[in-house]
Amino acid sequence: MTSPAPAPEGFEHAYAEVNGVRLHYVSGGGGPLVVLVHGWPFSWIEFRALLPLLAAEGFTVVAPDLRGSGDSSIPDGHWTKQDEADDLHALLRHLGHETAFVLGTDVGTMTVHAWAQRHPRDVAKLVLSECFLPGFGLEEHLSRLWHFGFHAESEFAAKLVEGREEQYLSWFYEQMIRGGITGDDHAELLRTLTRPGGMRGGFEHYATVLQDGRNARAGAKVEVPVLVLNGEHGLPQQVLLDGAREAATDVRAEIVPGAAHTFAADNPRATADVLTRFFTS
Repeated sequence: MTSPAPAPEGFEHAYAEVNGVRLHYVSGGGGPLVVLVHGWPFSWIEFRALLPLLAAEGFTVVAPDLRGSGDSSIPDGHWTKQDEADDLHALLRHLGHETAFVLGTDVGTMTVHAWAQRHPRDVAKLVLSECFLPGFGLEEHLSRLWHFGFHAESEFAAKLVEGREEQYLSWFYEQMIRGGITGDDHAELLRTLTRPGGMRGGFEHYATVLQDGRNARAGAKVEVPVLVLNGEHGLPQQVLLDGAREAATDVRAEIVPGAAHTFAADNPRATADVLTRFFTS
């Protein structure tokens, strides 16, 4: 497999063998730890422009690739968001930290919610963004989210799009992006998504969402402060906000102006400002 795209100045690529998988991550900065967890069909590259801005605000920033995505390994079979949460818990310990400020976006939101439920001492503050939360609102909207059902048939779906990855992904990019994801970013994403098993690995994030919802409903309420964050032109915020108010005890909301689903790329300066205020308040 070819090498990852260059990390921003002051950041570096690294790998960790944790929980039976090899996780790739980008890290840099100094100070309290912030962990940024991407969505699909993205990787750490979704946060490329945000990373140095948060480092300049006095944070150590880590952006991992979830198992199955980016340059992380692709296990056989299916896995749940609890499995991904255990990966991140082990990564936190690998990095020598006991706690972190955590942001998830899109399917990464599902993962970080599971992380906060499963390992509550790991997460100091939690940002949920651009997603409908399994167990707390997602299921009521699945009938109009056609790609969830298709991607859930992960191996079959991957076979159908094999050789057509760029054409298939282009529809999602048209819906999600408002200028922040560059041509180089697209090339980096295509590099990882066209590696052997790359599309299936991404589709696996959808394969267990019904089980994820059952697990989430059975889990404890999140007790740390939660911020629900959406792009101005992203998903409707109210569904996630209502779900978060069921799933957590201390919830507030903000909007990133001029941004769509990929808000951290579309308006990184405003995103950094919002996150800094929340993490330091």
